[in-house]
Amino acid sequence: MEKYVYMFEEGKAGMKDILGGKGANLAEMTRIGLPVPPGFTVTTKACNKYYSDWGNRLSPELTEELFMSVGKLEKITGKTFGDVDNPLLVSVRSGAAVSMPGMMDTILNLGLNDISVIGLARSTKNERFAYDSYRRFIQMFGDVVCQIEKYKFDGILDMVKKKKGAEFDTDLDAEDLKEVVKRYKELYSQERSEEFPQDPGDQLMLAVGAVFRSWNNPRARAYRNINDIPHSLGTAVNVQSMVFGNMGGTSGTGVAFTRNPATGEKALFGEFLLNAQGEDVVAGIRTPEPIESMDEVFPDVHKQFREIAKLLEKHYRDMQDIEFTVEKGKLYILQTRNGKRTAAAAVKVAVDLVEEGLITKEEALMRVPPGQLDQLLHPNFDVRMLEKAEFLAQGLPASPGAATGAVYFTAEEAVKAAQAGAKVILVRQETSPEDIEGMDAAEGILTSRGGMTSHAAVVARGMGKCCVAGCGTIRVDENQKRFTVKGITVSEGDWVSLNGSTGRVYLGNIPTTEPELSGSFATLMGWADEIRELEVWANADNPKDAATALRFGAEGIGLCRTEHMFFEEDRIPVVREMILSTTTEQREKALGRLLPMQKEDFKGIFKAMGEKPVTIRLLDPPLHEFLPREERDIKALAEDMNMSVADIICLIKYLEEFNPMLGNRGCRLAITFPEIARMQTRAIIEAAIEVIKETGIRVNPEIMVPLIGNVSEFKYLKDLIVETADEIIRQSGVDLHYLTGTMIEVPRAALTADEVAKEAEFFSFGTNDLTQMAMGFSRDDAGKFLEDYKNKGIIEADPFQKLDQVGVGKLVDMAVKLGKKARPDIKLGICGEHGGEPSSIDFFHRVGLDYVSCSPFRVPIARLAAAQAAINFAR
Repeated sequence: MEKYVYMFEEGKAGMKDILGGKGANLAEMTRIGLPVPPGFTVTTKACNKYYSDWGNRLSPELTEELFMSVGKLEKITGKTFGDVDNPLLVSVRSGAAVSMPGMMDTILNLGLNDISVIGLARSTKNERFAYDSYRRFIQMFGDVVCQIEKYKFDGILDMVKKKKGAEFDTDLDAEDLKEVVKRYKELYSQERSEEFPQDPGDQLMLAVGAVFRSWNNPRARAYRNINDIPHSLGTAVNVQSMVFGNMGGTSGTGVAFTRNPATGEKALFGEFLLNAQGEDVVAGIRTPEPIESMDEVFPDVHKQFREIAKLLEKHYRDMQDIEFTVEKGKLYILQTRNGKRTAAAAVKVAVDLVEEGLITKEEALMRVPPGQLDQLLHPNFDVRMLEKAEFLAQGLPASPGAATGAVYFTAEEAVKAAQAGAKVILVRQETSPEDIEGMDAAEGILTSRGGMTSHAAVVARGMGKCCVAGCGTIRVDENQKRFTVKGITVSEGDWVSLNGSTGRVYLGNIPTTEPELSGSFATLMGWADEIRELEVWANADNPKDAATALRFGAEGIGLCRTEHMFFEEDRIPVVREMILSTTTEQREKALGRLLPMQKEDFKGIFKAMGEKPVTIRLLDPPLHEFLPREERDIKALAEDMNMSVADIICLIKYLEEFNPMLGNRGCRLAITFPEIARMQTRAIIEAAIEVIKETGIRVNPEIMVPLIGNVSEFKYLKDLIVETADEIIRQSGVDLHYLTGTMIEVPRAALTADEVAKEAEFFSFGTNDLTQMAMGFSRDDAGKFLEDYKNKGIIEADPFQKLDQVGVGKLVDMAVKLGKKARPDIKLGICGEHGGEPSSIDFFHRVGLDYVSCSPFRVPIARLAAAQAAINFAR
């Protein structure tokens, strides 16, 4: 019979897949003798069965196991569910194998009812505490299990506080809280048309089902989509004996990291609240005190906690995020997990742990998610402009970085504005898990409440978003879509700038500066370069991009798109003249004017890259993309070419295509107009020769023909390229080596790669077009339905962002094998968007490519991902 429930003492750290991260860590801490309140875990298998086999119900066998485990827990604690003298109360928390902070649901104080609340008051000799716990339980249960909106409960609490003249919840006495409980139960009855459940067994069954359902709530699904977490994992449910931080001045609760999650500094970092439950800290309901304040209130407990924090970090060999409660002066550890951290902290912690002898270089490289490095590779505020900026307010530096944008006050509006192309700052009193999509769309997040471990702070750090939290001097009016501070009103659409490293908020848009990449980052990248086998090149179309790519460690240019040079203001009229020419002579005359412009572009890139290879793609897009659309531009072109406007319009219509992505573009364009390919070849070779003569640098140009589907197409153009290039080289007397190759982006080219490889010296996989043609998805239109495909489980990821390894990957693998069979020394690379995506890079390593090429800012990401691929492959 399948086992669905494990007591904490039955599990261990290695059971994360079935117990979830939280359950496995609770079991492990119990095993090593830490003060963990006893409990049990319902497995992820039960969650998946709940959806797949049990019809969204708890099965009889699971129910039986649950109550057997409750009986064991009663024996361990000496308490009884629903007892009038000494009631057992439990927390019910979710816990997936992959940490998803704040995305799923928690219920505290389960087991309280009208009878056991009296027993709790008796056993603790604290009636106020008992009814405070009861009102919290009713609210959580109503919210999580029955979807009664939280604000309805908050309204009742605020009304009682107002009636009493109380500022804080802690100002209410037992009688006040009895009134709150009475009104909460009335609200529950109104909303549900039934009384609040009094049987603790019923409460537990309903709560476990609610946690299972929370696995598929919209915010959890959105979080998994954003972070590429499979929807098939399921969540475990942890049922744990309650300990109470809200029992007065001898109790409290807190969250702490063993190192600073923003910087990686080796120092305990966290927050503590006296007389509170854990949800008060993470929800930002009250602004907590720094963890060091514990030393003043509970010096012995503080010392014990520091020792446990060191032990846990050493045991798990990673920075830990620890939740704890102090009940009547006794410390309990409620959870530990590997702490979410910024990219800067991830890099520093990984390098420091190697230097401290806790992990190997390979383990350090595997600890840093490659995509997270993106946080380190983008600009910070220009210091000089920062000094002149108008300072608005000081908050907490919750997640570092610089962000500037227009303020929006709801997640929905933030998403809409971002989709329209705006840079957005999401401003909230406090964020909640429902804000996840708005937070993802925003450049940065600003909250008026909450601390360094609030929802906003933790989620922003995990996303790599700049965040300023707990900015108490701003008054946020979400209904009126504005905030005020120091007599200044900032309304929706107004610009502000956030410095997440200092917690400072500024009015307006502040310019930025390039990041510095050194220290731990350079050390980690050095280790990656030692281990990886794939080379990392960059896609760059101008000398500036090439220089950026070099600064980030690129070893070559894998794609230089010549058409991007044609769109510059001084060139587009000449390009249009070339396109609209009606004779070869006219076209060659226009191309003659373009030749020196192209040559200068290539010289700049060759000089920037030195002896590193530079792959230049011949003109790819259809010609109509260069033609004017505005009436004034058409008139100007007609005058320049001494033609009538009507004739120009006629030519434009003639060149238009019903399906231009499959029309006269790429190699087809060069075959139709071979003079274009000759001009571009001449520009490349002459530029290379001139750079060799001027600098002595032995440049390495590679000429790439796009969009071939037939070896005959490639051979026709290769012969033209070689004839042109060799004649120029012969006349110059310079020794220049160059390669000719092709992009593999048409499925037929992949299927006949052995034939193509007999002529081509290199393949570069254009996975953008290969995906488009293999899957039949238009790159420009697929966004209209791909989200539905992901939400309905048809695909797990956008295939234009993450390679479809099953289908498109099979074409790549086939082409690699066929190409190597025909030409063993063929050079193989990839220059599509997938060249900078970690899981795709892992695939490219496995199939045997020589290099990946990506945008300059993704080069460090690709270097780390390539190292991780080599480590994974060696395992």
